[in-house]
Amino acid sequence: MRLPTVVAAALYTAGVLCAPPAAAGPTVCDYPSCTPGIVPGVVLGAGCDSTTYYVFGVTSWGRLVFCGSPRRYDPRWFRSPPMQGVKEENSDCKGYENYVAQAPDGLFLTCLAANGQTLWVRGDT
Repeated sequence: MRLPTVVAAALYTAGVLCAPPAAAGPTVCDYPSCTPGIVPGVVLGAGCDSTTYYVFGVTSWGRLVFCGSPRRYDPRWFRSPPMQGVKEENSDCKGYENYVAQAPDGLFLTCLAANGQTLWVRGDT
């Protein structure tokens, strides 16, 4: 008779002392400060490597920049348009036209309105 009480007490104590599992779900990131892969110490106008993935950087004085290639010249760092953090490609971006963002995989995105839709699309095309 005493064994079931001890077992029940042990199970209850284990349940109380164990932390519940962490909630798995999407993390919202609407700002550059929570965007992964931003390169520190960038020099505005200097050469850069990728115009497709992880293209954002920040200067020593805190200006957000991106790696771009105007007219197919060698890529370099430019002042960034307003950035909206991490977004999903082809998701709605109404109200953020001409803003930029980064996809979860690092893809450079821009918010464009076309054909009656406003979507986050590739920014390197």
